[in-house]
Amino acid sequence: MPGSATTAAARKIFLIATEESGDRLGANLMKVLRQRLGGGVRFEGIGGRSMTREGLTSRFPIEELSIIGLAAVVKQLPTILRRIRETAKAVTQAAPDILVIIDSPDFTHRVARRVRASAPQIPIVDYVSPTVWAWRPGRARAMLPYIDHVLALLPFEPAAYDRLRGPPCSYVGHPLTEQIGQLRPNADEQKRRDEQPPVLLVLPGSRRSEIDHHMAVFGEALGRLQAKGISFEALLPTMPHLQEAVTEELKHWPVQPRIVTGEAEKRAAFRIAHAALAKSGTVTLELALSGVPMVTAYRTGAMEAWVLRRAIKVNSVILANLVIGDNVIPELLQEDCTAEKLSWALQDVLGDTPLRRRQLEAFAKIDAILSTGNRPPSVRAADIVLAEMRKTRRA
Repeated sequence: MPGSATTAAARKIFLIATEESGDRLGANLMKVLRQRLGGGVRFEGIGGRSMTREGLTSRFPIEELSIIGLAAVVKQLPTILRRIRETAKAVTQAAPDILVIIDSPDFTHRVARRVRASAPQIPIVDYVSPTVWAWRPGRARAMLPYIDHVLALLPFEPAAYDRLRGPPCSYVGHPLTEQIGQLRPNADEQKRRDEQPPVLLVLPGSRRSEIDHHMAVFGEALGRLQAKGISFEALLPTMPHLQEAVTEELKHWPVQPRIVTGEAEKRAAFRIAHAALAKSGTVTLELALSGVPMVTAYRTGAMEAWVLRRAIKVNSVILANLVIGDNVIPELLQEDCTAEKLSWALQDVLGDTPLRRRQLEAFAKIDAILSTGNRPPSVRAADIVLAEMRKTRRA
């Protein structure tokens, strides 16, 4: 019962999230754990704004670790290694009832290994599985000594852990399933989605390096569409901290999209969109849940591309394709990410074509694929965290 733990010794839960998506997951988990444990819980750890609003005082700003690309990691390596050592020491000194690491495996797993070596009595739950099913499958078995339970966001991940002989893994559900009401149009929004000119979402990424890699080629692709006489209204959702960089890049575009910032404005844009041009990532699942056909693309540095080509073990890097189990979404990666190829693919999803219809038919199945019954992902995750804590107490 909520509040029943107020008379008992407070449970201490240490959480580590170093990216915005993990920060949101951590905040929702904290909210449910507080409902379950009442005043009998204390949170410590590392998180961002969402976890701070739930009462966490982060030991350092997570922006320090917002790094993407091999070159950037090498440059920041001394800071990363120092923060790993400091964080592992902080966990050990805090002696929590449980450690929950959230995503960012290159950081959080290094912390977890150190904690397990110095304080083996602390149970460790990993919220968000590393992509062991896509590349470096040996990581699953390597996790076994220091991870007690994996909370999976994707329904096919538990079977992958069984096959790869990793730690126990449970599907708790993807957080996007809790936001479906914000992603799908009402009657007026559906009317705009179906009207002319069609709304085309342009989603070059949420990091500065992704903006650098995608903006120029995306802009040229839209220019080619326009030159073919294809009409559309372009919307470009971005984050407030990237607006200046995006605006600067747009000076060179032949087509000027309307910029929208913030999460609420982004969701509103998704609800009226007819099609999208997006970089690969979680956004593809957002678009699929919204019922927006898309073309996906990704460019990265030459060194990182070389490494990824040799490591990836799946036949698609598009999350929505992997969840659906069929490559219905075109993916134009590296040298295939050209303005000409993007413009032809976009022409296909903007029109009433077999490709567009195939995507919409596939997207209609996603609710059933991602279903968690009537228990939200954050509730299922909290149940497992509490169960792992009880195991330790009984031991």
